[in-house]
Amino acid sequence: MSAQTRQNPQQPDSPRARQRLLAELRQQGIVNERVLEALDAVHRHHFMDSGLAHCAYRNQAFPIGHGQTISQPAIVARITQVLLLEQPMRKVLEIGTGSGWQAAILDWLGLEVFTIERIAPLYQEVRQRLSRLGYHRTRTRLGDGYQGWPGQAPFDGILLSAAPEEVPHTLFAQLRDGGVLIAPVGPEGRQRLKRYRRQGMQIKVDDLGAVAFVPMLPDVQA
Repeated sequence: MSAQTRQNPQQPDSPRARQRLLAELRQQGIVNERVLEALDAVHRHHFMDSGLAHCAYRNQAFPIGHGQTISQPAIVARITQVLLLEQPMRKVLEIGTGSGWQAAILDWLGLEVFTIERIAPLYQEVRQRLSRLGYHRTRTRLGDGYQGWPGQAPFDGILLSAAPEEVPHTLFAQLRDGGVLIAPVGPEGRQRLKRYRRQGMQIKVDDLGAVAFVPMLPDVQA
């Protein structure tokens, strides 16, 4: 570590800033050490605009352009922790790639990740970013998240990084029996994070609390 980094914890790659964030996440109930290791290893500043990189290890969301955000670390950690409770968990679909940070965390954890982005410029950016950073277990696609990725189904887990008012049935159909789907659901201002577990033809739901995400929209945006 350079003297400059030791003296300035606001440097984008500051280990001190990352450790403060991890301590805060522990206080908020993140107890899975693998999840904490992933958040330490997958440096968030690589997934943010350079003008905001010095803020990367604050526990808050930030804009990434095109009306989208990189999610708050506490939310990413919580969703990842809930996902890893499920066994087996090997193949995951993410709806809403955004910056690519969540996909990279899942990739680092050894999962096979399929991720869909509907906004063409974001898709081009994140495809190049994930390749440059070496996250080769992640496959990206430009498409409508409401349709999922049927050619790669079934999935052990499905994550939504944007909030529909109701989860589309097309996504439940792409879960394996026993698989889980984790999604923020509801209109802006009244969203709840929910875990859906498929058991045969039935879907069982758990409410995990209030959240705030950008809305999930259909179709591809050029």
